[in-house]
Amino acid sequence: MSNGTVNKVILVGNLGRDPEIRTMQNGKEMANFSIATTESWTDKFSGARSEKTDWHNIVVFSEGLVKVVKDFARKGSKVYVEGSLRTRKWTDQSGSEKYITEVVLQNFNSALALLDSRSGAPNSDYKSNEYKQGETEQKSEYESFDNGVKEELIDDEIPF
Repeated sequence: MSNGTVNKVILVGNLGRDPEIRTMQNGKEMANFSIATTESWTDKFSGARSEKTDWHNIVVFSEGLVKVVKDFARKGSKVYVEGSLRTRKWTDQSGSEKYITEVVLQNFNSALALLDSRSGAPNSDYKSNEYKQGETEQKSEYESFDNGVKEELIDDEIPF
């Protein structure tokens, strides 16, 4: 970190839908899904209970983590994700510039933990619930996103 900055995001939330797995142009798989985080509080004057839910777009490029998402994560799963914020810009079919902010899991600074009970996991030997991507990961594939994938990850994917 020679520039003295940090881009690190840690979230714990529930998947709003089953993850989508896609194959990129380089033949490797990627996963994307959204998770909800909810804050709740009681108004100190009225005593009314309030709640606010935020949705976060998650994109996973790290091969080991994609496999975990593909095999075990489902709508409603509670997950811990650790990655970096990225904002992408693209032009939609009508020529308008669009932006989306995502939490990207790639390379060695990413982690994913499944926080649910895994009694329903297909592999009965499944024990560990945390996965960190090793430093053997190749250079960033984020920039090699093809336009077709970009178009599919836009607003209509956000569940609100």
